[in-house]
Amino acid sequence: MTEVTNIRKAKRGDENALMGLVHELADFEKAPDEVINTSEQLAVDLFDEKLCDCFVYEIDGVIRGMALYYTSYSTWKGRCLYLEDLYIQTAFRRLGIGKKLFERLVDEAKYLGVKRMDWQVLDWNESAIHFYESIGATLDPEWINGRFFF
Repeated sequence: MTEVTNIRKAKRGDENALMGLVHELADFEKAPDEVINTSEQLAVDLFDEKLCDCFVYEIDGVIRGMALYYTSYSTWKGRCLYLEDLYIQTAFRRLGIGKKLFERLVDEAKYLGVKRMDWQVLDWNESAIHFYESIGATLDPEWINGRFFF
């Protein structure tokens, strides 16, 4: 039996599956207690307020990966796209899904006319670093992240 795969924009009703992926990602990044967002708030932010957008990767109708992003701004470059999270469930990694989602996001960035695409990767996440390097991405060691929590 052949699996049916699909990349599409997230739609209302996907928020629970997406938050499930967010919690899996937080576990992977050894920070499960840091997730305070909820499925309800994610639905508001994605579908009502349109603060962000998301592509999902489905296998036989089940969401197995996501690329959540939003538009950011650079005073030097103008409008940019920021990839907040690219996550594929562990059992479905190394099948090319991450690359397919990333390529779809690059197409979206070009469609939106942004001048740059940004994201972060943890310095210990060697498989992600290797993935980004394999697709020709530049990983910048100069910048240090700053952050406030409220």
